[in-house]
Amino acid sequence: MMLLSYANNFFGYGYGYRGLYFDPTMILALLGLILTMIASAGVNSTFAKYNKVRCMRGMTGAEAAQQVLHAAGIFDVQIRHVRGNLTDHYDPRNKTLNLSDSTFSSNSVAAVCVAAHECGHAVQDQKKYGPLVLRSTLVPLANFGSQLSWPVFIAGLIFSLQPLVMAGIILFSLAVLFQLVTLPVEFNASSRALRILEDTGMLGSQEMTGAKKVLRAAAMTYVAALASSLLQLLRLILLSRRNDRD
Repeated sequence: MMLLSYANNFFGYGYGYRGLYFDPTMILALLGLILTMIASAGVNSTFAKYNKVRCMRGMTGAEAAQQVLHAAGIFDVQIRHVRGNLTDHYDPRNKTLNLSDSTFSSNSVAAVCVAAHECGHAVQDQKKYGPLVLRSTLVPLANFGSQLSWPVFIAGLIFSLQPLVMAGIILFSLAVLFQLVTLPVEFNASSRALRILEDTGMLGSQEMTGAKKVLRAAAMTYVAALASSLLQLLRLILLSRRNDRD
């Protein structure tokens, strides 16, 4: 019965002397979900729009990546094709630039700017960009925190063990810290990409406008993810205080 009470309490409901009531902190989780959905819809819509606009020079995402890397003086990064849609990423561990189905062979403006953005991370890696180095260091801690924070926090609530509750909050904070450090990394990668695309003339002035919109929309997903996590962290803190009073 105690387990059911805490589960209902954590996910939005609880029991009081007036019966079943709605947990107001659930609003924070819902707000975070709404922000994430809006940002996701925005990037999907913007990418879909400029994915239909053919690049003036007709280059594919893979060809654009090669040119951006060479323009930055990088010749030791391998470009690979990976499955999925918008699963593009740069892996500093083996120096590979992984481009998705929607980017690798596409000659759209969206594909070119996404490929260039991932190249921006390769440039960061080459120059030992501080926030990127810090983010790479935080990866194992963030993974550890994200996996254990919820079980530890809920266990602390169930058994009324405040140290466990605080441990859950601290573990979740590691994941939030990772997302915070990710923001300058992503914005800087986009800035580097846009500068190289413009300086090399790979995209025309009108195409650059579209590229900026695509990368701005993508950046908003990271902002929304951070905002959502901060709201969730606030919710955990409020729940822990209420549990402590109870």
